[in-house]
Amino acid sequence: MAFAAWCVTVCWVSVAARPAPQAGRHAPRPDVSLFAHSEECQACHNNLTSPSGEDTSIGVSWRSTMMANSARDPYWQASVRRETLDHPAHAGDIQDECGGCHMPMTTQIARAHGGKGAVFTHLPVQAARDTAMKRLAADGVSCTVCHQISPEGLGGDSRVNGRFAVTAPSDRGIRRVFGPFDVDPGRRTIMRSVTGYEQVQAPHIRESALCASCHTLVTEAFGENGEVIGSLPEQMNFQEWQHSAFPAEQKSCQSCHMPRVAGPVRVASVLGEARDGLSRHLFVGGNVHMLRILNRFRDELGVAAEPDELDATAAATTRQLQRDTATLSIAQPTAREGSLAFDVLVTNLTGHKFPTGYPSRRAWLHVVVTDDRGMRIFESGAPRDDGSIEGNDGDADAQAFEPHYDTITRADQVQIYEPVLGDRRAMPTTGLLTATQYLKDNRLLPRGFDKATADSRIAVWGDARRDADFTAAGDRVHYDVDAAGSGSFTIEVELRYQSIGYRWAHNLGQYDAPEPRRFSGYFEKTAPGASVVIAHEELRLGAER
Repeated sequence: MAFAAWCVTVCWVSVAARPAPQAGRHAPRPDVSLFAHSEECQACHNNLTSPSGEDTSIGVSWRSTMMANSARDPYWQASVRRETLDHPAHAGDIQDECGGCHMPMTTQIARAHGGKGAVFTHLPVQAARDTAMKRLAADGVSCTVCHQISPEGLGGDSRVNGRFAVTAPSDRGIRRVFGPFDVDPGRRTIMRSVTGYEQVQAPHIRESALCASCHTLVTEAFGENGEVIGSLPEQMNFQEWQHSAFPAEQKSCQSCHMPRVAGPVRVASVLGEARDGLSRHLFVGGNVHMLRILNRFRDELGVAAEPDELDATAAATTRQLQRDTATLSIAQPTAREGSLAFDVLVTNLTGHKFPTGYPSRRAWLHVVVTDDRGMRIFESGAPRDDGSIEGNDGDADAQAFEPHYDTITRADQVQIYEPVLGDRRAMPTTGLLTATQYLKDNRLLPRGFDKATADSRIAVWGDARRDADFTAAGDRVHYDVDAAGSGSFTIEVELRYQSIGYRWAHNLGQYDAPEPRRFSGYFEKTAPGASVVIAHEELRLGAER
């Protein structure tokens, strides 16, 4: 009787919460049932706790992530506006493609009607409750996006650029959502009655190919008259992973970015059954800087997550960067008269290139040598308060870039691990749809990655390709610097990471439009904290100080 009473109550509340149809008026969105807003899922998938007392609430974890805030991301909004201004003849297609992953629900709905996804129509997200479509647009990569993706063609070229397929309803007209667990008929009936969705166990929800649709992006480049002049494999996370040792080790994207909770945990707060292997919905990546921007400017950006939730996600992101991303070591230090030589070995721990994904990301070595009096006698790669790197040619000049080094002998040489895009004239560009090639790609390789056999989409480009010390085992950089003194030195090395490089942010300043202007202001105010130290090593050489 208690179970029946609960079911009647929940079903009644759910139906009562939905707006009643208005006679004589057409629904604003005929296929409104294609997706559900995350609030409809959070009611039963919050208030979850692990045996150790950890809060494993799915909705709370998700809403402070970049997935939940993909449409609110001010850098993404500014970048889309920049591309539409650079290539006005393709503005509609640009919004459709960019919206496919950042505003996937409204884009899928538009495509289902034979149209194209829009971005700026659904902004600002502060007014997200004006219409059902704006509300879904603001909900980002929400629950019923990933959990409705069909296994059809996943991992293949037809599904890249956010072209995943949403599973069609069953023969009974019921929409299906995929999960990793089998569900008994009773619980399936309850969820169908309350939400209109029915759970189906499906293994592809835990496979890397699921992530590949939005984390594989091949862009077309356009000329001055709008003509197609080339293409670029702009994001290849999945293909990098495929070429690494991680698939053979059965380590998927979800293994690192959605680590499982230890012990049996309820997956729903109402009648949920305890399950082993619940995946955390933190989607931890590396974008600490943007999480902090979202928190600091939360009112302007319409952020729904609470400040402490965003703080917690930023802290978890920092922990992953510092614990699971890369290692540093200093080897073979030798002090000779007037000089100091040593090697720095950097090793990538991730299952793809590091950094990977959007090409604004970079990591670099900040190296400091001090003498026995504590005086700095050499420094390479010092971070500046404006977000730039001391000595980096690319930050100083938009038409230049810092090369890859095997040996560093001067303070104005910096080892920066980054992709540098080139236009048709082989000049550096931060315009995705202007780029036709890579001028440099020396991002750190994952374990098992053979640069000699990697196809052109994931190749190493530039001087790193010929560097015998740049392999899947890491990058060994030789330093040979002037170091007059007593022979007692301290070598300090940091590996720093920045999700939005100075040049990528600074180039937006030339665009007279609201979104680029706004992000330029955000970057200027937050630039001193734009990078994070992800590894640190120190070595003393010579007499004890």
